Amino acid sequence: MPSTTQDYDEELHWLALRMVPGLGALRTSRLIRRFSSPRAIFRASLSELEATGVPGSVARSITSGCTFDEAVVQHQMMLDCGATLVPLRDPRYPKRLCEISDPPPLLFARGRLELLETVMLGVVGTRRPTPYGFAVAERLSADLARGRLTIVSGMARGIDTAAHRAALEVGGNTIAVFGCGVDRVYPAENKKLASQIATEGLILSEFPMGTPAHPQNFPIRNRIVSGMGVGVLVVEGAQYSGSAITARLAMEQGREVFAVPGNITSKVSWGPNLLIKQGAKLIQEWSDVLEELPVETRQRLKVESEPDNETETDRPVQASLPVGPAEKAAREILGMLQVDAATHIDEVLEKVENCSSSEVIAALFELEMLGTVRQLPGKNFVKVW
Repeated sequence: MPSTTQDYDEELHWLALRMVPGLGALRTSRLIRRFSSPRAIFRASLSELEATGVPGSVARSITSGCTFDEAVVQHQMMLDCGATLVPLRDPRYPKRLCEISDPPPLLFARGRLELLETVMLGVVGTRRPTPYGFAVAERLSADLARGRLTIVSGMARGIDTAAHRAALEVGGNTIAVFGCGVDRVYPAENKKLASQIATEGLILSEFPMGTPAHPQNFPIRNRIVSGMGVGVLVVEGAQYSGSAITARLAMEQGREVFAVPGNITSKVSWGPNLLIKQGAKLIQEWSDVLEELPVETRQRLKVESEPDNETETDRPVQASLPVGPAEKAAREILGMLQVDAATHIDEVLEKVENCSSSEVIAALFELEMLGTVRQLPGKNFVKVW
């Protein structure tokens, strides 16, 4: 956090500019280009401001300085939750985000700011994934994170949550872009995940401190998810879903669009399947993403991953069977469970023969502990890919 009076004064000017009613990202960028700094903007005359195309009511709000009281409150809220301000002219501001037509004038951040200098990739998808979509999002996000790509998503339910967690579980980097203030958590069930990302990753938002998660905020924040990275990977999503909006934004921003194909009878596959028809890169494994990146980006990732440069075949094979009395039941369970379709516990108990219910339940528990089986809501089980 800034420690000098000059830094504090500069941050107050940025915050006061952000709090001016009716002054959006495009107008703010135009003013910054014209006047170079928020301080110069607040010193400008009404006629000078209006000459840049700013409406009279907005220009009067600026010249009156009425938003400085709010700026002081915002600054204190930032201090209270350990947030940092990253203005558009800050050298830490993501370089790729500067390239889009309407970059956020300010980013509020909590966590590891150095991640803003890494190679990022957006991973998005439906809030209600199928077991297949969940497994794919986890697998690809983990492998991409191992390859030193920073996974960027919106911490929504479903695919976003799976992508963040998978990256963290392998010790990778992840950034969550909020549609609310960085001092809020949405959805509430992701409170623990948000805390972990604030410590091990990074939380970003263009919305002021204390901003609730209004529905209209999420399409706005999607341009940050797509704009910061080299591309966007869509796992599952309906034709007109939020993930489809993010993919369209990525195309408009000149970013790569990647999509995982899905079942043609499933509505959540319509989005990525349509994107593939329109020219998006079909993704089956993480190396498919790397192949589409510029040579210099691939070289950078290779250098960064060299200390632990292990391939898929080099990794130790995870134990898949418990040892002891539960082994027989475990073998049958693994033989019947699928990656892309959930099986209810009643069906598991019925199909595993020559084993008691307690043996089957014990085997399921041990397989979960080994990471070979996952339990979904409603006592449904899938095999981990």
